[in-house]
Amino acid sequence: MTLRSDAARLDGRVAVVTGGGAGIGRGIAEGLAAFGASVAIWEKDPERAAAAAEAVGGLAATVDVRDAAAVDGALAATLDRFGRVDVLANNAGGTFNAPFLETSDGGFEALLQANLGQVLRCTRRVAAALVEAGRGGSVINVTSIEGSRAAPGYAAYAAAKAGVCNLTRTLAVELAPHGVRVNAIAPDVCVTDGLLAIGGPEVAARAGAAVPMGRAGHVDEVAGAAVFLASDLAAYVTGVTLHVDGGTHAAGGWYPGSDGRWTLGPPQPAR
Repeated sequence: MTLRSDAARLDGRVAVVTGGGAGIGRGIAEGLAAFGASVAIWEKDPERAAAAAEAVGGLAATVDVRDAAAVDGALAATLDRFGRVDVLANNAGGTFNAPFLETSDGGFEALLQANLGQVLRCTRRVAAALVEAGRGGSVINVTSIEGSRAAPGYAAYAAAKAGVCNLTRTLAVELAPHGVRVNAIAPDVCVTDGLLAIGGPEVAARAGAAVPMGRAGHVDEVAGAAVFLASDLAAYVTGVTLHVDGGTHAAGGWYPGSDGRWTLGPPQPAR
């Protein structure tokens, strides 16, 4: 097989991006569209859905992916508009800080549904459509670095993201005979409009100080990984969690100090 220069193209393919109205989700949607895909934005905020869909020339489906009936409706609308689905990017999710002993049962359930339950729900429906169509396809789950390290104050969120990583491996094996590849992307902190609104440029700079590459990530860098996993460049890649985090996962707690030395633990000031 000779690698073709157009293997990264997604022309003629249809991608669904959940939570595609803002942040990493919108970056993924715009990246997939830039490489030729038609994109359906599944987003619970109707204004964000419409704006993102307009930006990519795609479909806006207002849907809360925690609602099974709403997901069924969004998939029907997508198939009605485009006639097919080839790629699913499960990006929707969310979290809040809550010490484990202070988190209610309702809080646990909300976090698990928002970050794992909806991935199961959307994937089961879209994967069934992919298998029925018989063309294969690609499922891309956006998890987090918190799925592979301790996250004090975010226990349920971290557990859910770890669940997404193992779900990715399991479904990769189950769906491989159908030509459906399942992979995940695990970002660390990324510069988004939401992050900048909360803390301004300073929060990104502080986060970047703990990253081996010295900066926070950008949504386009996560989108680049999604384009790769959706395309024929990744035709033999399945069951993988790709860390797009500037080396944070690899560092495993080692931090760059201002004196150029690496320390195991928080960065130390130069002496």
